[in-house]
Amino acid sequence: MDFPKKLIIVSNRLPVTVHSDLTISRSPGGLVSGLESFLKRSSIKDYIWIGWPGSYLSPSAMDQLKSKFKRLKTYPISVSSKQFEKFYNGFCNKVLWPLFHEFLSYVDYNEEYWKTYVAVNKVFCNEVAKHVTPDSVVWVHDYHLLLLPSMLRSLFPNLPIGFFLHIPFPSPSIFMQLPWRKELMEGMLGADLIGFHTYEYTTNFLRTLIRMFGIDHKSGTFFYQDRVVRAETFPMGIDFELFNNASRKRKIKNLVKRIREQFGEKKIIFSIDRLDYTKGIYNRLLAYERLLQRRPDLRGKVVLLIIIVPSRVGVEQYQRMKRSLEEKISEINGTFGTIEWTPVLYYNKFLNFEELTAHYLASDVMLVTSLKDGMNLIAKEFVASRKDGKGVLILSEFAGSAKELGEALIVNPNSIEELTSAIEKALGLSEEEMRERLSVMQERLRRYNILKWGTDFLSSLEHVIAERMKLATKLLTPALIDKLKESFHKAHKRILFLDYDGTLVPFANRPSLAKPDTHLLSLLSALSQLANTEVVLISGRKKEDLERWFEGLNLNFICEHGLFIKRRGKDWEATAFMSSEIKNKIKSIMEVYVDRLPRSFIEEKEYSIVFHYRNADPEQANLRVAELVDELLGFTGTSDINLILGNKIVEVRPAGIDKGVAANLFLKDDNFDFILAIGDDTTDEDLFLKLPKEAVTIKVGMGTSNAKYSLKSYVDVRNLLEILASHE
Repeated sequence: MDFPKKLIIVSNRLPVTVHSDLTISRSPGGLVSGLESFLKRSSIKDYIWIGWPGSYLSPSAMDQLKSKFKRLKTYPISVSSKQFEKFYNGFCNKVLWPLFHEFLSYVDYNEEYWKTYVAVNKVFCNEVAKHVTPDSVVWVHDYHLLLLPSMLRSLFPNLPIGFFLHIPFPSPSIFMQLPWRKELMEGMLGADLIGFHTYEYTTNFLRTLIRMFGIDHKSGTFFYQDRVVRAETFPMGIDFELFNNASRKRKIKNLVKRIREQFGEKKIIFSIDRLDYTKGIYNRLLAYERLLQRRPDLRGKVVLLIIIVPSRVGVEQYQRMKRSLEEKISEINGTFGTIEWTPVLYYNKFLNFEELTAHYLASDVMLVTSLKDGMNLIAKEFVASRKDGKGVLILSEFAGSAKELGEALIVNPNSIEELTSAIEKALGLSEEEMRERLSVMQERLRRYNILKWGTDFLSSLEHVIAERMKLATKLLTPALIDKLKESFHKAHKRILFLDYDGTLVPFANRPSLAKPDTHLLSLLSALSQLANTEVVLISGRKKEDLERWFEGLNLNFICEHGLFIKRRGKDWEATAFMSSEIKNKIKSIMEVYVDRLPRSFIEEKEYSIVFHYRNADPEQANLRVAELVDELLGFTGTSDINLILGNKIVEVRPAGIDKGVAANLFLKDDNFDFILAIGDDTTDEDLFLKLPKEAVTIKVGMGTSNAKYSLKSYVDVRNLLEILASHE
């Protein structure tokens, strides 16, 4: 893999933690272990990792550990303990974590937390900026650093930036509740590629994008601030071989033997999670309690082994949850336990790799009952480790991994009855069925492992950057503009086809608000007065509007996308017709959808009719416009009528005429040796396609086009026209 040449990974935590005595140990967590496995398995050698080292390090401590950090390819950021508290336990885990997991009652919209979040993201940005080189690629990870991509983009406009969110992205209605939703969304949009674990999260992001900014997408690709950006799904894998071969290790074999001897013939139901309200730990206790009530014959024959990894120990909310779990465990043990048998064994500790895999291998049932989870790699690790083909995974449908591990016993963890029945079924499953379920899941995890995940992400990022470069090569540079000006002034006969809305003026909410300003009128007047020059103004608007707005100017017109043309000094000519009967029928169909889609409206022209929805709610518009198009296609399918999908419009007009056909009517009038056409819309593509090959065609805005060149906005178009109009 040639891309990237130099990879800069940025995450909240470094892969190593520095302790108070300045000793260094490996950091816990799925993100860290996943990325470390990817780097180990990939061919990427030139990389560095930027993050928080686990505690505040004084300048002298930083200096003391400098050589160690460099050897480990890690660069720590320096944030005071007080600041990090407001950042991590504050904004990250009292605002973003509960809201993204849809636990709205836990969200604390604290302004101070937000200010700290911005400040810490800037600290990360400053550190990354020190290491960026021309061949760098930056890969930002998770919800702690949502603002970082845009901060980096402002410093390095062409830097390839990828962002991956390791937690769920909520539905638009939930995300919109954030007071800082715009800033956070713009932060993510600084990236070229934005990755999510599941299609649901990707879709939620794209729906939010439409709702907040009115930006539509095509298969996850869209344009933002003249850049191509892509949102895509990359379900994070694991180091399959590492877990699948774990049972061969002597140390793990001995640990498995010790666990099995401890419990004898009892069936082990195992669960391990961080202490967090999203994990559904209390629900699994309720389900286990109900199982023991329902099945007295299982008492003394099963044990629920719960490992809870300490998490955010300083947060009162988590301490309350810990107390309630311990109280419930005591209640179950007090009700059902005997001297010989403790129904629930509970440990509050961290397990290293050997201990964890030994528990996976010793267990009969694995319980993963998340109420909401970005992915949950524990489920994947359990499946991968069971080389013996034994064991049953019970998995919440609300964990991202459920989308890949459909052969597990999938449950709704909010239904205690469903969860109880799943445990009961798992305990009675035959070895043959266990093996069948596990083998299918294992093959899937083997194919899409951690290396495939990381490689796919970086390959997609490379593709997006290639698309960006392709579009950049079409952009009219100053050198090309100079050549264009030279050709323009050397020509004997010139013609300019200029689209109006979005090309010469910005889009307006209503057609009546798009009147030309004095600067534009002056510019068009100057161009039209040049010798041997024809200026043709092209618009989808009505001829009455154009006559009124440009009265007195020596211009030619194409209006209603080619249905009418007007040569200067002559009368309007119709190029096609639509019967009033057909037009009225189309209008009646559109009126139904105006009622269904608030803030949409109809613009009626002489021989065409337009449904406008620029001002409507984007998400609702997507649904309603699709329905309208279906109905119109059903009506116009057998008629000599065309349905045109433009920029936030649906237009119905006679077939056989478009901007390109109308433009060629002007080209027949004379031999033009300089032809220029500028437009921004899908309707302008007909113009670009049907003009002679020697014509200079320019698309306004970034995106795929039949035009030879592009300009970023109407401002750039006016600047170009001013250059052409000048006599210098």
